[in-house]
Amino acid sequence: MAGLTLQNIRKDFGSLQALRGFSLTIESSEFFSVLGPSGCGKTTFLRLIAGFEQPSGGAILLDGRDITGLPPQDRKIGMVFQNYALFPHMTVAENVAYGLRAQGTVKREIQQRVERAVASVGLESRASIPVPYLSGGEQQRVALARALVLEPQVLLCDEPLSNLDLALRMQMREEIRSLQRRTGITTIYVTHDQTEAMSLSDHIAVLQEGRLEQMGTPEEVYRNPVSLFVAEFLGSANIIEGRWDDDARIFRSGALSVTLPDGKSGAKGKRASLAIKPEAIHLTPALKEGVNAGILEDREYLGFVTTAIVRIGELRLHVTSLSSEWTRGWKPGDIVGVDVDWDGCREFPAE
Repeated sequence: MAGLTLQNIRKDFGSLQALRGFSLTIESSEFFSVLGPSGCGKTTFLRLIAGFEQPSGGAILLDGRDITGLPPQDRKIGMVFQNYALFPHMTVAENVAYGLRAQGTVKREIQQRVERAVASVGLESRASIPVPYLSGGEQQRVALARALVLEPQVLLCDEPLSNLDLALRMQMREEIRSLQRRTGITTIYVTHDQTEAMSLSDHIAVLQEGRLEQMGTPEEVYRNPVSLFVAEFLGSANIIEGRWDDDARIFRSGALSVTLPDGKSGAKGKRASLAIKPEAIHLTPALKEGVNAGILEDREYLGFVTTAIVRIGELRLHVTSLSSEWTRGWKPGDIVGVDVDWDGCREFPAE
């Protein structure tokens, strides 16, 4: 398989800067996710790699070869679209064979490659079925097989699971990752779903307004966000503004105080923004000295975890806790102790 390098890539649509000039390298055989909110440039990023759009500046290299000016059919890059783009009047096998026929591949080779591609996604018994009779998950597999049958060096996936229900999305997530590991194909996967990106990826790139905010392993990006945007988008951190007290051991924001562990300190009197992960906030049934007092406003039982909103003065904090006998008894209006684990916090300059 092939590695891909983007060198100072930029894309303008008139006065709109869809991609603002950044560089990155995607290693051969890795699963690389591009994560960000709607309108951040994710799909433009994919379309530039596929050749459906030309960059306004920069270069795209595939295994060191400049493919920036090549048409899509000459790039050895496959793509799975959000809506699958299958032909409803064709069977599974006919859909998968379409690209090979368009290339003029001989009939015997088409048959062999289609059989291998259909088998790779577990649809051997459905090959002669018209696609409208397939489930959403099966149609997703056909779209994957149609891209893989062309034996691309790189596979692009543009939010391919967004149209599926939750249970099927989780199943297909596992199948796509398993398929990628078996084939070793370099895969670039665009999504706005942080859980999807975290579970699938070797590396993640986070985009905002056409800028590359951060790139790293899922753990690196989650545990060490470089900006408030990344902290909030990947992990749903609570963002609060406040000031270090006179001995620089306590960060205060309104009625909330966060005490640093021994051996650590902030900057005396300095204003700062703090990103606090929901799981770093621990609620206790008893109030004691040094622990904030909060009012439970709402709770949601989600099985393994329970989420809550707690008010401390004017602040509303989102909390995630492992479900337990105590969390099942939470009800609005309860007074709870609120402790914050500094290891789940990241400090940034005040906005």
